[in-house]
Amino acid sequence: MRVLISGGGTGGHVFPAIAIGRALQQLDPAIELLFVGAKGRLEMAKVPEAGFEIVGLPIRGMPRKLGWPLVTWPFAVLKSGWEALRILMRFRPDVVVGVGGYASGPTLAMACFLRIPLLVQEQNAFPGLTNRMLGLCARKVCVAFDGMERYFSAGKLVVTGNPVRQSLAALPTQPEALRFFDLDASKRTVCVFGGSLGARTINRAMLRSLRDIAADESIQWLWQSGGVYERELANEVPTLPEHVRRFPFVERMDMAYAAADLIVARAGALTLAEIALVAKPCILVPSPNVAGDHQRINARQFERSGAALCIEDAELPEHLLPAVRKLLVQEQTRNQQVVRLKDFSRPEAAQDIARTIMQINS
Repeated sequence: MRVLISGGGTGGHVFPAIAIGRALQQLDPAIELLFVGAKGRLEMAKVPEAGFEIVGLPIRGMPRKLGWPLVTWPFAVLKSGWEALRILMRFRPDVVVGVGGYASGPTLAMACFLRIPLLVQEQNAFPGLTNRMLGLCARKVCVAFDGMERYFSAGKLVVTGNPVRQSLAALPTQPEALRFFDLDASKRTVCVFGGSLGARTINRAMLRSLRDIAADESIQWLWQSGGVYERELANEVPTLPEHVRRFPFVERMDMAYAAADLIVARAGALTLAEIALVAKPCILVPSPNVAGDHQRINARQFERSGAALCIEDAELPEHLLPAVRKLLVQEQTRNQQVVRLKDFSRPEAAQDIARTIMQINS
């Protein structure tokens, strides 16, 4: 059996794709896998590191401002569609899987044209236009939230949850994780994540609060600021207090989650799936710069159930530190979040998606 998996752009698409690939290999060690991503994006490094073959398309996101990049963007889309067609005809997959991201659109559109069976993995509570259109052609649509019949045919839906990294299945102990980051076991630990690429607002909020953070040594901070902002932050804060650890990218997210008493993070689908799996109290800051405002919709589902506290992006610089301090003393609220988060946890998501892929080909 041959399966082509397409998508990427951010860790929220790349790591689920890798998890699905590994789950397929567990079901059928003889399976042939090919990944298709976007040139220059995260997947072009992470997929080979995971031991899989990947081919890159020249696709990129549509520029939001007038200018030459916007003029040339349609040609990049057309070229990507043509290259995707050639890849599909050469590899001849039995099933094509789309996990979202730039490369997913042209690849799945060409697979639909060739009448190759499709599976769409929709991570969010509100699907984008591309996935809604591809869902018309797909055999199955694997989703993470209930109520998706509003967007896809009910007969195609399979509620699987979102795949997460295998390393999170069994976390290290908190003392082990604190030693890994050289943190103090006598202090509360707050982990701040802006996603794999970082988040400007979260970084600004940390910088604004840094004087007060420095003065309060009862809380220690593990801050993933994103490689995009590394030069900017290195210039602004060349030195940090001893109880603040900043990293452009955290490779060992299992250690980071294990170290945390409280998490502050964006509300991307992968982040929410991981937080639900590790069941750590959290403050969610949905990004306003995403299609369909899907992060806010994701976050509100968690907040309504009591699984998270939600702070709007524009309010974070003022409210970050007060919200963290308040939640750290509200033990009952944190315990309730842990219980509610477990309701969202689907540790077998990758395996369930892999089984659905195999069923499509049976």
